[in-house]
Amino acid sequence: MKVSRSTPALTRRSFLLGLLFTGLTPLTTMAANKPIPMTVWKDPNCGCCADWVRILESNGFAVTVVDSGNQAMRAQLGVPAQFGSCHTALVAGYVVEGHVPAADIQRLIKDKPEALGLTVPGMPIGSPGMDGPGYGGRKDAYNVLLMQRDGQAQVFASYGSRRT
Repeated sequence: MKVSRSTPALTRRSFLLGLLFTGLTPLTTMAANKPIPMTVWKDPNCGCCADWVRILESNGFAVTVVDSGNQAMRAQLGVPAQFGSCHTALVAGYVVEGHVPAADIQRLIKDKPEALGLTVPGMPIGSPGMDGPGYGGRKDAYNVLLMQRDGQAQVFASYGSRRT
């Protein structure tokens, strides 16, 4: 008597491939969740810089803070004065100047453009770290700029004016 199967037989090959893919899933998940190392130079007394660092840490960055100010490092890394802000960071070979949102930094690292890095010049109210309760929900419009090594920049992301 012949027995028919409604499902294909599990072959040794498909079983081993299944084990392989099941075994790799935790590895790829761990790699995706590995914190991104970043160094930040800031003034030791700057509260908005500390707030920005906390935001980055909660978004997957492992931040090392150097409380020595950032002017010397900004100059050493080649950030033009017009793009300056209150803190300077180095992450994945890119400079990050000022209150740049974590999602924009993550996009920069993923896309890997040929550039010096990102900046939010000045300290716009409503940007990450400049958005605490003391600002009464105010959120000014600002641009995140992609800085080129030749001193030029272009808009990388824009954030409009809004009230919360």
